[in-house]
Amino acid sequence: MASSSDQGGSIIAGINVTPLVDITLVLLIIFIVTAKIVVTPAVPLDLPHARQSEEVQVIFSVIVPEEGPTLVNGEPVDADSAFLEKAKLALSADGELRAVINADGAVPHRRVIHTIDLLKTAGIVHVAFGALPEESAQ
Repeated sequence: MASSSDQGGSIIAGINVTPLVDITLVLLIIFIVTAKIVVTPAVPLDLPHARQSEEVQVIFSVIVPEEGPTLVNGEPVDADSAFLEKAKLALSADGELRAVINADGAVPHRRVIHTIDLLKTAGIVHVAFGALPEESAQ
């Protein structure tokens, strides 16, 4: 970096903005990567673990918590009619709609089966279940 004595007492006229641009781009990348975590609804679930699981593209997300209403794409749905309406609306937008059910481990089996029945009533035939990968024993 040039000092004022190197230029015979004149004032430095330019500022190097390259480090500022580098820091800004790094922060932008960090925000883009963490945005996916922020969008995920914050509902505590105790999902079952699976040895082999695949990440599927979530188009129609159904969360069945242990207590409280079922969540469809992050929004609570109290009545079956509202659930069917949202499912049919989503199916009309995409004919190959895939539903992913994330049910808490403590949810009664009949509640999960009822959710599957509602999806089939709406016409959604591609249903997957969310699971966490099994932690390796070390």
